[in-house]
Amino acid sequence: MGSDQRIFQQGLPSHGADTSSRMVHVIDDDRVFRTSMQRMLDLRGFATAGYESVGEFLLAHGGEVIGCILLDIALPGPSGLDLLRAFVERGSCTPVVFVTARDDVVTSVEAMKCGAFDYVVKPVSIERVVHIVQKALEVDVALRAKRRGLSDLRARFEQLTQVERAVFFGIVGNRLNKQIAAELGACERTIKTRRARMMEKLNVAGVPDLVRMAAALKAVGYTAERFGLTKAPAQAQAHGMSR
Repeated sequence: MGSDQRIFQQGLPSHGADTSSRMVHVIDDDRVFRTSMQRMLDLRGFATAGYESVGEFLLAHGGEVIGCILLDIALPGPSGLDLLRAFVERGSCTPVVFVTARDDVVTSVEAMKCGAFDYVVKPVSIERVVHIVQKALEVDVALRAKRRGLSDLRARFEQLTQVERAVFFGIVGNRLNKQIAAELGACERTIKTRRARMMEKLNVAGVPDLVRMAAALKAVGYTAERFGLTKAPAQAQAHGMSR
């Protein structure tokens, strides 16, 4: 196994700190094309970095890649498609734009199915590249903001006790305090207390906020089933109302 392949398997980016939101990473083994593209993007206010191969790119980035990536399909070592597939498997939201001389339908369709942001055939005008890059960077910023929001939401939800989670799912399931109390084998006053604590931990003002939060959590797999709360009374007894 070559050094590039080992780097590819071991050095895939993971989530890390933000850097410039106007960063463009250019991966192409054609040095003339790569440096020319960087120069033209630099002149238009973007920050750029150039790499000859996927391996060189991965050596430079141990954390999540911020910005967008312009790369060729055919590269020394792992291909551009290999990098894109690995990004998808790792859950990276970095937009990937292929700029390649490979003008065939099969490859372009495969790239788009794999999750490429766009597929452009050389030669290409700088105006078109700038337009695509700007759109890709806007998507990158929006996706990262959404991801940060979901991360914060998950962190707040995970602070809840099992009983508070049961109260949460009961409320968003349109059940009254007395119904939740009956399901959990507790008095209504206790449920009111748990409800107040739960809402304070989640930093929400009312039920509409909880409903919106539940929808966002469901999108990332945080459901009553995940936390073993499909049978609330049994779960509450198992964990104890003291929690």
